[in-house]
Amino acid sequence: MSTLLDRPQGAGTKAPGDTGRWWALVVLALAQLMVVLDATIVNIALPTAQADIGFSDADRQWVVTGYALAFGSLLLLGGRLSDFFGRKRMFLIGLIGFALASALGGAAGNLEMLIVARALQGAFGAALAPAALSLLSTTFTEPAERGKAFGIFGAISGAGGGIGLLLGGVLTEYASWRWCLYVNLVIAALAVVGALVKLKDEPVNAHGKIDVPGTVAAVVGLVGLVYGLGKAETDGWTSRWTLGPIAVGVFALIAFVLIERRVKNPLLPLRVVLDRNRGGSYASIAIAGAGMFGIFLFLTYFLVAVLGFTPVKTGLAFLPMLGSVMLTATTAGSILAPKVGPRPLVPVGALVAAGGMLFLTRLQLDSTYAGGVLPGLIIIGLGLGLVFAPTQNAATSGVEHRDAGVASAMINTVQQIGGSIGTALLSSFAASAATDYLKGKDPSSKLAQAQAALESYHTVFWWSAGFFVLAAVVAAVLFRTGPLDVDPDAPPAMAH
Repeated sequence: MSTLLDRPQGAGTKAPGDTGRWWALVVLALAQLMVVLDATIVNIALPTAQADIGFSDADRQWVVTGYALAFGSLLLLGGRLSDFFGRKRMFLIGLIGFALASALGGAAGNLEMLIVARALQGAFGAALAPAALSLLSTTFTEPAERGKAFGIFGAISGAGGGIGLLLGGVLTEYASWRWCLYVNLVIAALAVVGALVKLKDEPVNAHGKIDVPGTVAAVVGLVGLVYGLGKAETDGWTSRWTLGPIAVGVFALIAFVLIERRVKNPLLPLRVVLDRNRGGSYASIAIAGAGMFGIFLFLTYFLVAVLGFTPVKTGLAFLPMLGSVMLTATTAGSILAPKVGPRPLVPVGALVAAGGMLFLTRLQLDSTYAGGVLPGLIIIGLGLGLVFAPTQNAATSGVEHRDAGVASAMINTVQQIGGSIGTALLSSFAASAATDYLKGKDPSSKLAQAQAALESYHTVFWWSAGFFVLAAVVAAVLFRTGPLDVDPDAPPAMAH
């Protein structure tokens, strides 16, 4: 393997436009799909897994949170390790480790084993995701090709959650909940073969020592923040188990910034985030990520509880949104982004997504899928396609190659943190709205309960629309006007 990993720069590369680079994109997109869909595929399987191996509703959240904690807290370290030891090497380590962790989870006979497996999935995903995005960034350096590549990659990122819901429903209903984990063995095997054949890394230069104090501060800060936000849903915002970890997380992240300003080899060089385009990208995707959970989580509740959809039918219901994400990400997002940059595209996309969320606030108990849900999903998807492709492109544009891994890790980190914040906030708002609606009404009435649930969904959709509007404003203010800065003379990181 060392000959593949350490081949000199330019060895095996071909002229611009060579189809080999597009095969590399297939490999990278496959790995990204595995990481993204695993954030949602297990959600559909959880009730069946709970009945099979036996654990309480209170413990159920840790199957999801275990993945989120490890993934979110270790992403920056994973990104830096890919800069230090080679992106292809970390990509392969992440793929193989993710597959083995998935096999462990699929074979789990108790809750503890399942949670450990999910945490290991998150840890190896934190090595895999930034390596994939940084390889994409250094493979496609010509602006037009880069726009197309990031359009496809952004479509996968935006659609992966919905694909997870669909695949989880199919596997749970027709095979076993365990196949929601075993399926990663198939995906990872294909990606490993493709990586060995089609990917080539740049030579790794010595970068000094790993920033241990910064790493510890980052991990403590992100774990504290994600853990505290996760407890808010079950324990409330005033609980010490909510406020305590959040406070620890905030203080640790402040310490992290102070450390990064002073150490010789920072985990996250501040030059990476202080660039306006990259800063705009990170802020936009974090806020939009918070809004996205209003779609996947609470619209799923509506489809199941109100429309009576099965798991498979629920997954299929999201397909039109995935199609519209791919449409705009791979057309307008990839064609226009190299010419005009992200500033006009991301705000427009976020506002379109907000309009789709507002459409969903019109849903009633007698609404149909075709007339009530479908138009909103299509509109949201069209908007998200314009958000994901340009922001992921901007997150890695103009960055020095030695920082490509950590710059890529940041886009995943902020999306994970934004999603965690969104889940906690929206769940809290939904619970409050349902409780307020039932005041003065008969709580045993099925109609009152259904209306209360509907009121909670409406509240979430309004707040999600607000998140998207905020993302549009932030993007309009922070992004610079004009095309992104890329290095068209940079050697591609692709082989064969």
